[in-house]
Amino acid sequence: MKELLRSNDLVLISWIRFVLDEAEIELFVLDKEMSVLEGSAYAIPGRIMLAEKNHANALQILKHAQ
Repeated sequence: MKELLRSNDLVLISWIRFVLDEAEIELFVLDKEMSVLEGSAYAIPGRIMLAEKNHANALQILKHAQ
C-alpha cells in the first residue's frame, strides 16, 4: 500500500474516490474516523491509500481530471 494523499478536505477525498472508482482503481481511506474518536473535528487528516502498482496511474488520472 502506498499513500496517495493526506487531507482534512472531505470534498477533495470524495472527489478523488469518485474519479478513481470510475477508473476502477481500488483505494482505501484510512483515519477518517480518528478525529471523532479524539474529539476534534478534522484534527487528524484522512489518508488515501492504494496498491503501489496503481500509484503512478492514479496520479496521471487525477492530473488529467483536474
